[in-house]
Amino acid sequence: MTMNRRHSARALSRRIEWLVSNSSNRYLTTLRVAFRAKQRRFDDFEGLLEESDIKPVQRAIIELSDEKSTPDLLS
Repeated sequence: MTMNRRHSARALSRRIEWLVSNSSNRYLTTLRVAFRAKQRRFDDFEGLLEESDIKPVQRAIIELSDEKSTPDLLS
């Protein structure tokens, strides 16, 4: 598994643990990660994403944890 220094395996596992522990429904959180990963996979196929070294599931976890930890950025 190739990951850059910014997103190590340990940091990624902390993010997913934080994401699941701070959700009201683990099942829905898992579905959100899966759906986002599927979207990112198709974006990779179409060449829309620059970071191809990060797998779609990893990218989905990073994006969703960032969105949940800083929701004011989306407003």
